[in-house]
Formats: sequence, C-alpha cells, structure tokens
Amino acid sequence: MNMQRRSFLTYLGVGWAASCFPLVLSACDTGAKKNEYDPKVAANTSTDSKPATSGAGNEIAAATGFTVVGTVVDLDKAGSVGNKQVLVVRDPTNKSNVLAVNPTCTHKGCAVKWKATENHFECPCHDSDFAPDGKVLKSPATKPLATYTAKIEGDKVMVKLA
Repeated sequence: MNMQRRSFLTYLGVGWAASCFPLVLSACDTGAKKNEYDPKVAANTSTDSKPATSGAGNEIAAATGFTVVGTVVDLDKAGSVGNKQVLVVRDPTNKSNVLAVNPTCTHKGCAVKWKATENHFECPCHDSDFAPDGKVLKSPATKPLATYTAKIEGDKVMVKLA
C-alpha cells in the first residue's frame, strides 16, 4: 500500500487522540456526584470527627465499651458529631440527652445529614426523613436507622457501637 506522508500523519494523530480520550475523561471527572451520595465515601464535614486515640478518657471509654466520637463543644457548635459509622445529636425533647444513629439510609445506603432546624435526619438521595431516634418520618425508606447507646461524660460524647 502506498500511503502519503500527510495521510499517515492524519491517521496517526486521530488514533493517538482517540486512545487518549478515556484518560482525558477520567481526569475531568471530579467524582463529586458519585462520592456525594456514596455512604462509603461521603463525609458530612460537620460530623466527620475522629475518635481520640490516646488519653485516659479514651482508655476508660474503651474499657466500658464506649467510643469517643467528639466533644460536647463540637456537638453544640455543629449540631451533630460522629463519623461514617455513627451520628450523634442532642435529643430535641431533652437537651441533656444525646441520640446516636447509623447515618446510612436504609433505602439506598446514602449518608443522611442532621437538619437541626427541622429536628430530623434527611437523606439527600431520595428525600427520606428520619426522626432523631431513627424512625422513618417520610418514605421512600421503610426501615428505621440503626440506633446506638450514647452518653455525655465530662466534655466527651461517647457511643457504644456494639
């Protein structure tokens, strides 16, 4: 086959551009939509506190089966504290108590967020609402959020996850 230089360079350029296209697409994808509703990745910045890893308070907490998930100051400032496993809020009916739920929506597994002004958890994916104690207020979810025992001890918010 007799190919001219211009044709060869055109085919080479088109082939190279086509092979780079998937790389360009993946580089442009921020993953924001996928991660926003993926409970394994989603993190509510106001509630993504990590438990303390050292100190006498955490050792006592570990001995009693409780895990420190935040401080009372953070709870009062943000309205909630927790991580991907647990979300703790003040009980709207008794502000001296705290309530803890698993923040994974029982409908499709999205991460719920606490709406302090409305006193309920809301799923951003399909608009399910849950009461502070985890009960379903609005479908499409039909099962309540899992709950945990929670307490305030000193300046720490603690949860028994097992």
